Amino acid sequence: MNKRNYQKELDRILDTIGGGPESGGAPPKLLLHACCAPCSSYVLEYLSAYFEITVFFYNPNIYPPQEYETRIAEERRLIGEMPFHNPVRLLEGTYDPERFFEAVKGLENEPEGGARCRQCFRLRLGEAARQAKAGGYDYFTTSLTISPLKNADTLNAIGEQLGRDYGIAYLSSDFKKRDGYKRSIRLSEEYGLYRQNYCGCVFSVRG
Repeated sequence: MNKRNYQKELDRILDTIGGGPESGGAPPKLLLHACCAPCSSYVLEYLSAYFEITVFFYNPNIYPPQEYETRIAEERRLIGEMPFHNPVRLLEGTYDPERFFEAVKGLENEPEGGARCRQCFRLRLGEAARQAKAGGYDYFTTSLTISPLKNADTLNAIGEQLGRDYGIAYLSSDFKKRDGYKRSIRLSEEYGLYRQNYCGCVFSVRG
């Protein structure tokens, strides 16, 4: 089986929706699940040329609460300071760590990147799909694929299935391509963004 090229798939979608800086029509609406400001920086720079974006910050996995507050504050600051082609706004989800712990119950000792992480992805992307459907968005996606530590195949499989379940188009991606991850590092430096040294949950802190 040939490995999918998510960047080429995304290119085709961007071509067909008629977006871009030169487009005169109203841009489609995208709900972008974001885990942190550094990861979303390049994605916003890239996709704001084609979409009107709502950044959905839903991350009940983040530990401790002070870390959550730091990350949401940085996301808010980035959106306020960064120039965009089309409007970008922030929608903050409910911070309810118990939902995360319930979702990963029994998987506490799984290694990073394994079954526990997949359940975490389903929880967060599931809420994004629900919000996108309820809000009348054209697409939803996540910035998580920009991380070299995240498997784009896994994330896109989850996102696509949730899209089918909720009846909302999922924008498959691999944002680390075309030096997307490197660009996010440069943007983090440019805006002085806080860059965490762990994914987010208490289990990733422990390694």
